[in-house]
Amino acid sequence: MIKNNEPLSMAEINEYVKKDEESETEIIGFIKKFNKLKAKEAKELRNEIENLNIIKIKQENTVKIIDILPETSEELNKIFIDVSLDEDETKKILEAIKKFK
Repeated sequence: MIKNNEPLSMAEINEYVKKDEESETEIIGFIKKFNKLKAKEAKELRNEIENLNIIKIKQENTVKIIDILPETSEELNKIFIDVSLDEDETKKILEAIKKFK
């Protein structure tokens, strides 16, 4: 049953996956292979990005930022398809990401 329709990063998904069933074990293995942060760090980064109060950033963008952890403005701008960030906004986001690398 769906209780909440909120985008989650791969790190945050780990908390919701049951670890006793075989199909979920494959999901956990996939997440571990590509995930770079722990769930606590992902939540902290999410809060930090949300506290920047940049209106252009949607929840879906925040999740992609957490999953990919872009290091350059070019990598970051690939996440934003429908909007473009100015230099100051890009700098703030990249500074927030650097704290978690």
